[in-house]
Amino acid sequence: MPPRPEADRIRGKRVRGVDFCGAGPVRVPERTCIGCRLRAPASALLRFVAVGAGDSFRLQPDPNRRLPGRGAHLHPDLACFAQAERRRAFGRALRLTGVADTGLLAEHIRTAAPRGTTDDEASVPRHDPAR
Repeated sequence: MPPRPEADRIRGKRVRGVDFCGAGPVRVPERTCIGCRLRAPASALLRFVAVGAGDSFRLQPDPNRRLPGRGAHLHPDLACFAQAERRRAFGRALRLTGVADTGLLAEHIRTAAPRGTTDDEASVPRHDPAR
């Protein structure tokens, strides 16, 4: 029995990505940032896990994505970190109750986040006032 054309049409809409080499659609794993709640490629987000037991645990950054346990993802940006902290999203994302020690994760994000202001001449936009 030949396949129904409706089934192909429905299946085609679910495919994400772009066909670059003709071998089929390229799928990139996507995750949701717990701070800003935007979906992004997993490679653009920082994974972290909870380490510890009981009511207190610390958040361990996992840039290599190899630590065991349930992980959550966050943009390596201080604004997303602050928003996740304000919304108390760490416990919900990791399905844990208690107080999270975010010091190690915050330090990792501070060192990994690109600096917004520099005195480098290349970062200053050059505009022609005559235009």
